[in-house]
Amino acid sequence: MGGPSTLEKIKDIETEIARTQKNKATTTHLGTLRAKLCKLRRELLDPAGGAGGGASEGFEVSKQGDARVALIGFPSVGKSTILSEFTTTKSETAAYEFTTLTCIPGVLHHKGCKIQVLDLPGIIEGASQGKGRGRQVIAVAKSADMVLMVLDAASGHSERQRQLLENELEVCGLRLNKSPPNIYFKRKATGGVSVNFTAKTPSITEKDILDVLHEYKIHNADVLVREDLTVDEFCDVIEGNRHYVKCLYVYNKIDHTSIEEVERICSQPHCTVLSTYMKLNYDGLLDKIWEYLALVRVYTKKRGAPPDLFDPMVLTAGRHGTTVEAACLQLHKSLVDDFDYCLVWGRSAKHSPQRTGLTHNLCDEDVIQIMVKKVLNKEADPFNKSTAAPTQSRQQVKKAKKPLKT
Repeated sequence: MGGPSTLEKIKDIETEIARTQKNKATTTHLGTLRAKLCKLRRELLDPAGGAGGGASEGFEVSKQGDARVALIGFPSVGKSTILSEFTTTKSETAAYEFTTLTCIPGVLHHKGCKIQVLDLPGIIEGASQGKGRGRQVIAVAKSADMVLMVLDAASGHSERQRQLLENELEVCGLRLNKSPPNIYFKRKATGGVSVNFTAKTPSITEKDILDVLHEYKIHNADVLVREDLTVDEFCDVIEGNRHYVKCLYVYNKIDHTSIEEVERICSQPHCTVLSTYMKLNYDGLLDKIWEYLALVRVYTKKRGAPPDLFDPMVLTAGRHGTTVEAACLQLHKSLVDDFDYCLVWGRSAKHSPQRTGLTHNLCDEDVIQIMVKKVLNKEADPFNKSTAAPTQSRQQVKKAKKPLKT
């Protein structure tokens, strides 16, 4: 008979962590256990030999639009109804569970932007271990710019559903409403481990960092801690495969709950309410999605012409950034090489227009005019018909063309 499976090892470590008291004497032991737990979860998600929860038929959806939103939740909570109400795609809805068996995409048009919405099959407890095609569902969610976690407010177990879903996504490497830890970590070939702190009174100590690195068999590295972080967050930095996405908790079916329950839900951060049956708070949900995606619409302008206000260029902070350089790359990659300066009108400009460089951050509904460098020779520009020397000014060319007086 073989040894214990990966799931059994994970369960044993989680049990030991739960029953171990947290104090200064057990900090090192808990850090080592958490590092082992991260390694085992990675082995569970990426098994050797390529078996397990890879992408399968029905889940490979190409990215379209300016952003991607994934609908995640338990079966029969209203995900397909939300897709049908907010997009032109009609997803099958019924009174039984697991109506949706594949990934169904739709496009949401809002404020001139195209947002791709994915209706994913309902996941159940144990999805991170492969139950109910849970790994495929979560793998698609990792590619999204935002997660809409749909919960059933009328079931009486919405908080339990939220806790289970958060745990399943956490195990699979999704970090909801969190930012990457501000820490510098780099492996080296030689030189040992160097640990430095710039944060005041961090929760993690140098001994904890050394123990975690020893568990990962890393003996040469540079570590600079710039903010307070935990052992789990340091393990995330070492793994390097965590996805940090924004999440909005949507409590559906509020028409079956009381006003007090609705007020309690709305008072929580990152939460909103909805009723697809009575069509309540549709505009509020759209505003929340727009706020969380933080899309930046930029309008382009040619020299001597009014700006084109009908077809905006949409920039996303989570994909390529909202700088002038990102706008140039989205128009054409050669613009960055030939870039001279940019004129900006809008909220990001201190005065209109402001002459900026590539690192300038743009705001929503800004107008930009990109100026490129002048070509100095015919070889670089085959369409240049000028016969003047590159060093001659316009006045010199004009004088040279005048006939001599006799």
